[in-house]
Amino acid sequence: MDKRYFSDKVAEWYQLNKRELPWRETKDPYKIWLSEIILQQTRVIQGLPYYLKFVEKFPGVAELAAASEQEVLRLWQGLGYYTRARNLHKCAKEVVRLYNGAFPKTYSELLKLPGIGEYTAAAIASFSYKESVAVVDGNVFRVLSRVFGIDLEINRPEGKKHFTQVANELISQINPDLHNQAMMEFGATYCTPKNPLCEECIFKSTCFAFQKNVVSDLPVKVKSKASQKRFFYYLVVQKGKSLAMTLRDQKGIWHGLYDFPLIEKKRAVKIETILSEDVKWSARKSKPEISESYKHVLSHQIITAKFVILPFDEISSGMKRKLKFYSPKQMAELPKPVLISRFLHDHHLL
Repeated sequence: MDKRYFSDKVAEWYQLNKRELPWRETKDPYKIWLSEIILQQTRVIQGLPYYLKFVEKFPGVAELAAASEQEVLRLWQGLGYYTRARNLHKCAKEVVRLYNGAFPKTYSELLKLPGIGEYTAAAIASFSYKESVAVVDGNVFRVLSRVFGIDLEINRPEGKKHFTQVANELISQINPDLHNQAMMEFGATYCTPKNPLCEECIFKSTCFAFQKNVVSDLPVKVKSKASQKRFFYYLVVQKGKSLAMTLRDQKGIWHGLYDFPLIEKKRAVKIETILSEDVKWSARKSKPEISESYKHVLSHQIITAKFVILPFDEISSGMKRKLKFYSPKQMAELPKPVLISRFLHDHHLL
């Protein structure tokens, strides 16, 4: 297929079919950067409210840089992949410190900023400054692999390199912003992972995958490892209406967020075992309330959690000294994992 034909065709389709989204109505690199970070691993319908909240709270990069990490994490709560939020904050500070609050104008300079990889740098450079550098994300992989019949594995270095080369050969030199938006939109709404709209597709007559009946086989991706199973037992200590919460300051999931004192096991165990061996709970004490099981799925991890509600007066003096309590108002302001928020909501504790 002729490269110019492909680029013109997908751009024409985009102008007729694009969704109206706020970050498409601006050239402001801050808002474009913000939208791209939020939409990583997140669907538009879920990410849009977060984008609007961030823009309202932090209308510019200077305001975001001046915020505390806790403020940023609290606003991010529910989006997951919290490293994105921390890098967002770190990047804002670097833009203010190194560039006086103005984002760099080239792809190569943007790549130097924390949390900005090849994809995000290409998006900002092309959308804000019309630099001809291709955005290559999951949508673009899918469109290129199917239309041109590329069967290299998209999650291996050689595959990614080849797709990036093809994408940059196809991109318009005059309207790279329009081309990149069109590629991403076409993959997101027509050339979808499941049930693509092949019968309505503008490339139906020339698409390799459609003509060869291999749409479901492309793109090719190396299978990831099986998810790790983790078993969490949370101790919910009540002191009046206040609850004990702890800051997760170790590297790993939910770093920088607040949850309850945690006992983790390699396999599911009886609550009685947790109470007798880990909590040293006396059989003479009142029977604690135990929640139903909660299942929480992360990338490559499946967490099964139970919450054990313990009254402050009946825990050991040693445990009492280690705990810090928060009122419902204070808890509402703390950045928390979705799992914790679900429990608090279900049990009317917040």
